[in-house]
Amino acid sequence: MADERLPLDLITRAGAGKRFRMAAIVIVILAAAIGGIVGLIGGRVAGLVGAAAVAVPLLLFSWSQARRRLWLDSRKLVMRAFGRRSVDLAKADRLELVVTNVRAVRTVSLLVADTPKGRAINLAVASYSAAGGTELGILALRRLADALAASENTGALVFSELLVAQLRAEAREEGLAGRPLYQLAYAAPDGKLAVRLKAEAVTKFVASLE
Repeated sequence: MADERLPLDLITRAGAGKRFRMAAIVIVILAAAIGGIVGLIGGRVAGLVGAAAVAVPLLLFSWSQARRRLWLDSRKLVMRAFGRRSVDLAKADRLELVVTNVRAVRTVSLLVADTPKGRAINLAVASYSAAGGTELGILALRRLADALAASENTGALVFSELLVAQLRAEAREEGLAGRPLYQLAYAAPDGKLAVRLKAEAVTKFVASLE
C-alpha cells in the first residue's frame, strides 16, 4: 500500500545533489589532467578520448548515487537508481553489517540480499564524523527492526535487537558515544575503507547491551 512506503535515505535529496556537484567538479578536473597527459603523448584526439574514458563512467556512477533512493514497502526493501531492485526482508538470506571509513566519515550499513551470493542492497543506517552524526529517524529504525524481527532468517533477529537498542539509547537521550551504532562505527579498525563485521562479533556486542 502507498501509505506503507517509508523513505530510508540517510542523505537528503539536497545533500545528494550537493555531493554530485562536488564530485562532478573533481571528476572533470581529474579527467582534464589525465587527458592533458595523454594528449601530450598521443595528440589531441587521444587526449580527448582519454579524458572521456575517465570522466564518463565516473560521472555516470556519481549520478546514479545522486539518483539513488531507498524505501521500505511493508517488509520489502526497495532501491531505485537507474533501475529498481528489491529484497523481501522476511526472506533475505544474506544480512551483513559493514562499516566504511571515507575521509574520516564512518558509515554503518546493512547489506541485504535474497541469496548468499546475490547482489546486495546497501542500506546506510548511521554516519558519524568529528562534526557529529546522521542517523535514520525513529520511525524508520522502528519499522526496520520490526521487519527484521519477522524474518525467516534467525540471524536477522540480532540486527533487529541492535536497532531496538539504538532506539532505547535515543529515548534515554544518550549522546553519540552512548549509542550502539556509534560504538560499532568506531569499534571497526582503522586503515580500511570497508570492514565487514563478523556475525559472531555483532551478536556478542548486542548481548553486551542487555
